[in-house]
Amino acid sequence: MRLLFIGDVVGKPGRQLVAQLLPSFLQEGQVDLVVANGENAAGGLGITPEVAAELFALGVDVLTSGNHLWDKKEVMPFLDREERLLRPLNWPGDPPGRGSLIMQSRSGIPVAVVCAMGRVFAPVLLDCPFRALAREVERLRAEARVVLVDFHAEATSEKVAMGWFLDGRVSAVIGTHTHVQTADEAVLPGGTAYITDVGMTGPWHSVIGMRTETIVQRFLDQLPSRFDVARGPRQFNAVVVDVDESTGMARSIRRLFHREASSPAGPAQGSLDAGP
Repeated sequence: MRLLFIGDVVGKPGRQLVAQLLPSFLQEGQVDLVVANGENAAGGLGITPEVAAELFALGVDVLTSGNHLWDKKEVMPFLDREERLLRPLNWPGDPPGRGSLIMQSRSGIPVAVVCAMGRVFAPVLLDCPFRALAREVERLRAEARVVLVDFHAEATSEKVAMGWFLDGRVSAVIGTHTHVQTADEAVLPGGTAYITDVGMTGPWHSVIGMRTETIVQRFLDQLPSRFDVARGPRQFNAVVVDVDESTGMARSIRRLFHREASSPAGPAQGSLDAGP
């Protein structure tokens, strides 16, 4: 079976590109389950019930998140109603929502999806993601062989460590948060597909999705400023993981990269080929 994970969807440009490209995957039967990180899907910061519903209607099966999940207050009661929108598993205290779920894929195979956050450079004092994931994965594996983990973290070292920590226990560890697609996708020795960061789906004439002039000025003067989603050509970053459903281990992981041309006359870059 094949799992499609779409990198952090940023604002309306990202949602529009998902609407443009995702139907071809679904119509051609190329994927069995679609997961996307949606914590930046509403105006670049946070997600709302309306935006989540829009992405679900496009064919996204599960939405994961991270530290920006809480930026829109209307999401708080929604998390308890909508199990397909996951919060970080290891968020401290007793937050609303849940950090994992098991759902049937289009091929009828149960798939577990888990969302967790790294602690290095984190904005809050999170519970240990390693211990939290170890416990949750053991529980989920009793009901589903196929387990996909979104590890939303800043530090490359922490993400790599998590990949090795979970190798052989989950189908895939997909890194999110930094919005820059890394080129280290691999199936680890134990059979777990891994990538440090899947990247971003949104405007590419930007600083990780936001207007360049605003972010550059912030670095120059260190003063608070409003972050607005950039405009212009967009990029689509994702991975397709091919999993042996009998064992839950990955056969392969492939990066998908598509970037719109800077001008109407120029060619798009990258490939959306999800074939073997």
